[in-house]
Amino acid sequence: MGKNPWFDKWAQKAKQKGYPARSVFKLEDIQQKFRLIKKGMFVLDLGSAPGSWSKYACRLVGKEGKVVGVDLQDVKVNAENFFFLKKDAFELDSEDFKKLGVEKFDVILSDMAPKTTGEAFVDHMRSVKLVYQALNIAKKHLKSGGHFVAKIFDGSKLSEVKKDIAKEFKSVKLFKPKASRKESKETFIIAMHKK
Repeated sequence: MGKNPWFDKWAQKAKQKGYPARSVFKLEDIQQKFRLIKKGMFVLDLGSAPGSWSKYACRLVGKEGKVVGVDLQDVKVNAENFFFLKKDAFELDSEDFKKLGVEKFDVILSDMAPKTTGEAFVDHMRSVKLVYQALNIAKKHLKSGGHFVAKIFDGSKLSEVKKDIAKEFKSVKLFKPKASRKESKETFIIAMHKK
């Protein structure tokens, strides 16, 4: 397989800026459009490896804020305001956050993605399961008025998932960042102002 110039462009740009992966530009696009993360906020980053989203969020929240990353793979982010839980998102509980001095978050991000099979429907359903888990976490641990971002693979359940999220938030939009490949099935659910 030849190199993808599109991929290389974003990957090189990430490297130049000191981020471990090009995914940082997806969050940057989301942030520039929706302005979800502000100084002093507490942010939860689900599926945080290799750490690009966490590192970018740390910069946005500043010293007064906190970013908690959750992943089964190690994340190396050198920032005083970053805390890491090496854990499965399906096994998180309130005690994990209390130990870090956090009761509730202002923003919950989920860039979690399933291991893909190449079967579009199977991959879609697996990603739906991850979005619902992130939503369950948001129901318990997101402050009233807080924001939620979740990656999902496009498919037949998308409108149903969007409706379910809309029960919890005042505004729900779908957004495809510039840094997502055109042929990619991924899209992001941007849910704002938790009811």
